Amino acid sequence: MQTAAALGALAVMAGAFGGHVIDRFMPPGDVAVYQTAVKYHFWHALALLLVSIAQWRAPTSAWLARSAAFLTVGCVLFSGSLYTLTLMNLRFLGIITPFGGLAFILAWLCLIPASRELTKHE
Repeated sequence: MQTAAALGALAVMAGAFGGHVIDRFMPPGDVAVYQTAVKYHFWHALALLLVSIAQWRAPTSAWLARSAAFLTVGCVLFSGSLYTLTLMNLRFLGIITPFGGLAFILAWLCLIPASRELTKHE
């Protein structure tokens, strides 16, 4: 839950920075990329929070643990690469972004067998 809280706070800070500062020095195309990073960052931090709450119900669930790990890695690789790409103009980091997207997909797919584990605990 601490990781979800930290990622959520960072997403709000990134969004505030993006909403008040970056349009002054960044081309509109890069602003759109930055906003995509914030959007995915925030939604997946929220998903991580929900996975953390689900872990209270099934604390030994390997699938929930995997989902949490993939959500965290996805935030770092997907949003982190887009933040760095736009803020530091390091275009080569765009190659990392799809790996973050893959991590997000795997995180969501891990929730399928996790849901079966959670229903066993009812």
